[in-house]
Formats: sequence, structure tokens, C-alpha cells
Amino acid sequence: MSPSNLPSTSSCQNGDRLTVTHLSQTSPNLSPAGADVREGLQQIPKTLPAQYFYDDRGSQLFEQICDLPEYYPTRTEASILQTAAPEIASLTGNSELVELGSGSSSKTRLLLDAYCQSLTPKQSSVIYRAIDVSGGMLQQSAKTLLNDYPPLRVQGLVGTYEQALDHLPPTETENRLLLFLGSTLGNLKPQACQQFLQRVSQALHPGDYFLLGIDLAKPKSILEAAYNDAQGVTAAFNLNMLAHLNRRFEGNFKLDQFEHWAFFNEKDSQIEMHLRSQVSQSVTLRQLDLRLELAQGETIQTEISRKFKYPDIVESLNQVKLETVHRWSDPQNWFAVLLTRRRP
Repeated sequence: MSPSNLPSTSSCQNGDRLTVTHLSQTSPNLSPAGADVREGLQQIPKTLPAQYFYDDRGSQLFEQICDLPEYYPTRTEASILQTAAPEIASLTGNSELVELGSGSSSKTRLLLDAYCQSLTPKQSSVIYRAIDVSGGMLQQSAKTLLNDYPPLRVQGLVGTYEQALDHLPPTETENRLLLFLGSTLGNLKPQACQQFLQRVSQALHPGDYFLLGIDLAKPKSILEAAYNDAQGVTAAFNLNMLAHLNRRFEGNFKLDQFEHWAFFNEKDSQIEMHLRSQVSQSVTLRQLDLRLELAQGETIQTEISRKFKYPDIVESLNQVKLETVHRWSDPQNWFAVLLTRRRP
């Protein structure tokens, strides 16, 4: 869909270098707001979509999680990118960067350093399109980046991955590099994961690139510690989802009547995060006309985080015409970054 055919949006501009667009919730291709919450909470067992972690408070808590000593994924992926970024810039050439789930863009800085340093006299700027559901986090990060990178131009898209992939404007450079870091792909079940990769492939033109970070399978003790930190930040992050739902859908979840529960499901090779009801209780979400009954000990699954084996993810990518160009990993082989290219 071209920019002129976008659903209703609101934009703010800061000179010629920053544009932030709030994608409308009224897109005809999307379900009504809260339909996914209603569907998940009426299932057995109950679930909630992970996107509801990320109001502004949730985004701030996640940034804190990334700095925790137990949470290895962020620092491991960052160490890989620190080494690989110049090679990525060299392999992809004159490409605009598009990031799904940009957050604070902290790891993206490693790539921006490499792309800004590789600018030729014919290239006046580096284009970065940042996509995130938290408008506050996106605007704050974009303004900081513009101060630190004079050649940078930023377009922020506030919305879901699906909205953004549908509404990407034509690229202004030779190629596009789509970033999906942090092993966020692991939050999707196998079928949804393959559907997402298909959607990514459809958003790219032949010759465009897709850079993917994936968390690899490793011992249970390391995994469970990463999602049950001693400071309780992950627990606060999990519980904040209920506060977000209360505010957004006029709910009455009582956060002190739920507890965080995270464990590694060895059969499915995935971490599972749940909110466990500590009492029997009723909950209402007025805007969704929804009333829930929760038994003591009953849980609501808020996230899965699948841990991948390298051959399996390469096969999944190949099925949607994304061919692996290069792979980088850490010495312990805990995490991998894959550069793929869209085949015709």
C-alpha cells in the first residue's frame, strides 16, 4: 500500500529529519481493538498477546530487563553485532534500515555506526525507519539518535508489526535491510512464526535483506534464570500487562492478586511466562464487554520464547525465499544473527 493509501494517521515532524506516524487502528485489514484480548481470555487455557506488554511503562521495564545480569540475550546479541556490523554494512551496501520493535534502538546504534561510517560522497544520509507500539519510547529514542547521528533521517511508525509491514513506503535507496532482533521471533508459535516470515518476505523486494536475531537452545538452568531475575524486574514487567489492559479496556485486574511464573517447557523448547491467580476471582473488561472467572492457581499465559536450532530456522527461512547470506554467533553458541536475502 502506498503512503497515499494509508488509513487515517496523525504525524508530527521535527525539521526534515524526523517524521512520526501513528498508524490507525481502523485499518480494514485488522481486527477491532481488543479482539485478540477477548479471544485469548476465552480460550482454555487463557492467553494474552505479548504486544500488550509494551505500553510506555512496559517498554521502560523491558529496557531494564535487558541490563540484568541474568538476562544474557541482549548483551550476547550486542557483542555479536559489535563485531559483525561493519561486515553487515559492507554486504548490504546502500540500504535503508527498517526495524521491527525498535524500542530504545540501543543495539541498532552498532549498525548505525557502521552505516554512517560507510557513507559515500553520493549518499547524503542514512535512512532509519523505526517501528514500535510504544509511541513515547519511539519518539524519545528517535530524538536521541538524531542528536548523535547528524547524517540520520528517521521515520517512526507507531503500530504493530502487521500494520507497519503493510504500510512501508517505497525505499529511497538501492536496498532495504529489515531488522528483527532480540529473538522476538521466538514469541510466535510455529505456525504463526512461519506466517510472519511469509509476511516479511512479501514486504521485501528481491535483493532486499532481512537481519534476524535468534536465541539458540541451551541448558534449562541458564534459561530459567534469565526469566526469573533476583530483582523482580521481569515479574513487574509481566504484571504491568494487566495495568495496561485495565487502562486501555476499563479493566479491574488487581495486580496484587496475581504472581509471575516462568519456566522452561523442554518438550516444546520454549520458555513460558504466566500470570497465576492467587485467589478465586472475577475480572471485568468493560470496553470489551467481557467478564472472567479465574480459579485459585489458574494461569494466563502471557508469553512464549522459543529457543531455536540453527538448521530448523534456516529451513523455515528458505521456505519463504529468504536465503541465508551469513551467520554470526558468540563463542558459547548461545545466540545467532543471520543475514538473509530475498530471492526472486
